Amino acid sequence: MPGSVPPESAYDRRRLGQWARSEARTAGMARRDLIRLVAAAGVAVPLSTQAAPAAAVPAQAAPPAAPGIVKPLPPELFTLRGTNAETRFAALRDTGHHTPADRFFVRNHTSTPLIDAADWRLTVWGDGLRGGPAHFGYEELRALPARTATAFIECAGNGRSHYTTQQGQTVSGTAWTLGAIDVGRWRGVRLAEVLRRAGITRRAVDVLPRGLDAEVVSAGVNLGRVRRPLPVAKALDDALLAYELNGEPLPPDHGHPVRLVVPGWIGISSIKWLGDIEVSDTPLYTPWNTDLYRLFGPDHPAEGSAPLTRQTLKSAFELDWGAELTARRPVRLTGRSWSGAAPVHTVRISTDGGHRWRRARLHDSPRRDTWVRWSLEWTPPAPGPAVLLARATDGTGRSQPDTAAYNTQGYLFDAVVRHPVTVV
Repeated sequence: MPGSVPPESAYDRRRLGQWARSEARTAGMARRDLIRLVAAAGVAVPLSTQAAPAAAVPAQAAPPAAPGIVKPLPPELFTLRGTNAETRFAALRDTGHHTPADRFFVRNHTSTPLIDAADWRLTVWGDGLRGGPAHFGYEELRALPARTATAFIECAGNGRSHYTTQQGQTVSGTAWTLGAIDVGRWRGVRLAEVLRRAGITRRAVDVLPRGLDAEVVSAGVNLGRVRRPLPVAKALDDALLAYELNGEPLPPDHGHPVRLVVPGWIGISSIKWLGDIEVSDTPLYTPWNTDLYRLFGPDHPAEGSAPLTRQTLKSAFELDWGAELTARRPVRLTGRSWSGAAPVHTVRISTDGGHRWRRARLHDSPRRDTWVRWSLEWTPPAPGPAVLLARATDGTGRSQPDTAAYNTQGYLFDAVVRHPVTVV
């Protein structure tokens, strides 16, 4: 049953013990390098790019370039952040529930590879299978029973810059505001179907998908290609090998020809440009579940928290940062809220910095693994600065807090964001 996957924390305690006893493998790199990276992971450094939220950019400005991204990145749609492109939330205002592919954010560790689907082949291998490796070509995969799912993809660091701008805390990583998320309609084959055909056994504990993008080098250490193990329970639950986005073949920047989509979990789980999948009967470790994508800091163990899995709760206005609104003229405030834990059922809005709250109107039925759109009518009373806030509550009863719990790498920011506007 979807959503019934056992907690990662219990699974991870067993993995840590096995790794310490050398019963678990460090997949794809030397054990000493992985230990060194873990030791350094708890150190916070300033954000890698400008931390302040991006101001509005005129639509007529020349489109900038970003290293390794294929699609156009007009400034009215994206903010560039190194090798990444963040969606401007204001650009989603009239797009409907699913994000058009041309506005989908891009998170690249290196650069987008250009892969011919006719030459592509997925290899499933490992000691967690009954026999030898199994291979699937692109058309073979498309011939298998298909499934369509609406789900968001969201970087674990989405909202990271607000640790600095709202809470005055130093964190490391790309300085996303709230635009490192988008929702797509994905079509593909259940990962469980492919693993079943490949001969997965009851001994299997980890499933390790690996991308075909270039190897990642960090601090002089070659981390190899992007890969992060999934517990077999999640792999057999709702993970999807997707070959379409919104009814069209995947664009290059979003995983063409085939990517993994892991609904509700942090974006690094949804490996792009999938090349192979190892099925292992021993736990696996990579940099992406040891020094990266765990919580480090004074309130966490020295080895970090369990590897991050589900996304957290957030809300964002479809409005430029610092937008100008007209006094005594009605305006329709719009935005979106989402949670990795359960559907969002309620969104409350404050237009006076948090003194009074009103319930927003929802424009979507609450559903798992996606967002709800909402709106609220407001007439700004007088000229001057104002602060807008949106607070969501999901089906678990959890609401966004005023302050996000600190961690050195700035993951899972979930606090209510203070969105400034100017009334003129």
